[in-house]
Formats: sequence, structure tokens, C-alpha cells
Amino acid sequence: MNTPHVVVVMGVAGTGKTTIGPLLAQRLGVPYAEGDDFHPEANIAKMTAGTPLTDEDRWPWLDAIGAWAHGRAGLGGVVSSSALKRSYRDRLRSAAPEVVFVHLTGERQLIEDRMSHRQGHFMPTALLDSQFATLQPLQADETGVAVDVSGSPEEITDRAVTALSGLDR
Repeated sequence: MNTPHVVVVMGVAGTGKTTIGPLLAQRLGVPYAEGDDFHPEANIAKMTAGTPLTDEDRWPWLDAIGAWAHGRAGLGGVVSSSALKRSYRDRLRSAAPEVVFVHLTGERQLIEDRMSHRQGHFMPTALLDSQFATLQPLQADETGVAVDVSGSPEEITDRAVTALSGLDR
């Protein structure tokens, strides 16, 4: 990547967006924004209660992330967002057309195991099935890369940096 881009680290809950995002930002020399911080309190309350968000719940959250990404255009940045549906990624691109995606992928069993060991997060393991059911992987016309989440955070970050460097930009 020759110029600073805004990278959206995406994937289902438990793939490591909050772990890999800051590491990737550090490696790229750009700021990191935690996507969960853009959620309205009502969204956090719903997820904490084990209720999946609706698209209507997600629009203000995606718009806030998109506004941050737009503000970082040409400067670079990394932000986490599940961005599970194509329509969600389209919404982010409508605000920040040059964003690129790093889709963190992995086996459901590995992701569930990681979710069961994390502390202080509002997303319960019970919502993992709804996340996988909602997931629409990146399509050929979307600028981004898929990165496997097996291994250490440093190994995953290395794979992400390598994959991003291979994007035609």
C-alpha cells in the first residue's frame, strides 16, 4: 500500500478485531479506532442482553464509523467493524470510498473458544451463530483481503500486512 488507506478490520465476533486492529495500525503507522466505541448505548444494551442487532440498529453505528473513516481519508487509519453484510460495507464505502477491508476468518470452533475466554466484552457467545448466519464474505469487486486467524496475534498481523501489500492500489 503506497499511500495511507483506511483499513476496516472486519469479521464475526471473536475473530480478534480488537486485538489485531491496534497491532495492524501500529505496523502501518496510523491511528486505530475501536468500532465498538461507535455503538449507541441502546445497541450495547441489546447485545449484552443477547439480542442480535437489526439493520436499523446498525445504520447509525456504521454511519459513525464511516464518518471517522472519511475524516482519515488520505491520512490512513485502522478501524474495527464486524461489517458482516455487503450492505454494511457498501454503507461504509459510501462515506469513505477508498476504505479497504481485512476480513478475519477462522473455524467456528476456534472463534467460539476464544470468545469463551475473553473477559469484559458485551457480546455473548450465544450470538455467534447469528453472526455466522449474517456473514457475507468479501466479494470479488470489494477491495480487501481475507486473513486466517489461527496462530498468534503477531502471526495474524504479519499475514494481514503481507496481504494488504499485495492489493492493487
